[in-house]
Amino acid sequence: MSKKLRAKADDEQVPRQPIQKSPDWKRRVRQGEKIARILGLLQLIQSRGRWNTRSLAEELNCSERTVYRDLKVLEFAGVPYYREGADDSIRVRPDYRFSVPNLTSEELIGQALATAVTRTPGLDVGPGATPTTRKLAAASGESVRQLLADAAKLVCVLDLKLADHSRHSEAIKTIQFALLHGKQVVGQYESPYESGPVHLRLHPYRLCLIKNAWYIIGRASDSSEVRTYRVARFKTLQMLDQPAIVPADFDLKGYFGNAWAVFRGATTYDVEIWFPTASAMVVTETVWHPTQKAKWQSDGSVTLTFRVDGLEEIVNWIMSWAGRAKVVQPSELRQLVRDRLRQALAMYES
Repeated sequence: MSKKLRAKADDEQVPRQPIQKSPDWKRRVRQGEKIARILGLLQLIQSRGRWNTRSLAEELNCSERTVYRDLKVLEFAGVPYYREGADDSIRVRPDYRFSVPNLTSEELIGQALATAVTRTPGLDVGPGATPTTRKLAAASGESVRQLLADAAKLVCVLDLKLADHSRHSEAIKTIQFALLHGKQVVGQYESPYESGPVHLRLHPYRLCLIKNAWYIIGRASDSSEVRTYRVARFKTLQMLDQPAIVPADFDLKGYFGNAWAVFRGATTYDVEIWFPTASAMVVTETVWHPTQKAKWQSDGSVTLTFRVDGLEEIVNWIMSWAGRAKVVQPSELRQLVRDRLRQALAMYES
């Protein structure tokens, strides 16, 4: 047998190892980091400073070869840069601007609305849409700038009654980075349901804004149970270098099920609540739960039905309608409401 045939036969006898593909989230993170670096490079060479490939590499914390590759990307994108001076500084032609997407008036108003919403206390956990709106205005014509300015004056978001997260923006950013990079987090957690602070090491699954507060959905490293943690209750929080283990089939909607808000009870109940005419119109202006159904009566009253997992959270909502709503079923919920009303009366009678 010839050497060539023998080598081929030997190769066929050795089982080939499957090609290990990088997880999608890792590829997305790398792509995002590359785009951020290229945009950062463009911002530097458009600034008033003087930058050559060496100083750019130092500033961007990468190699000069990477800078050369990123400059090639800008060249393909049509960015007219040039070199000048003895230090071979890289500059962009002063009159150059990125082409602005051909946005419709409706899309521009949507951008202005997003800017107003993400400025709202409780939602202002990052830069939001403001930088994008500012860049759009700077790179656009007078008509677009005027439309964005007018929309900003006319659109307001007031009094959403969100929890105050002004002191927890760093914790939310930490969770965002941990989720993007697939890392664990560790911190001190204070809960009204615990006797004291708890040291938690978490595998974070999701970051969610639910009702009026931000929550982390995740699993403690010493537990197999997935739980919901309120961000504002973390007194300290930092990202670790250890990878987080997140099941690929984790389903957020499946996790919450038909919980009224945040915490899912073990038992499912069919809830029926009657609202008299005086409160029927007001209560039906809002969708309080995904399972909500309304049945109007001839006298103008309405019966709302829900299917919920657990009763502890919905009873709090019913108490806000005290004197304007009556629980029809289940009997367990009727009893809970009676007990709460008795407690309230006792506080006033004392």
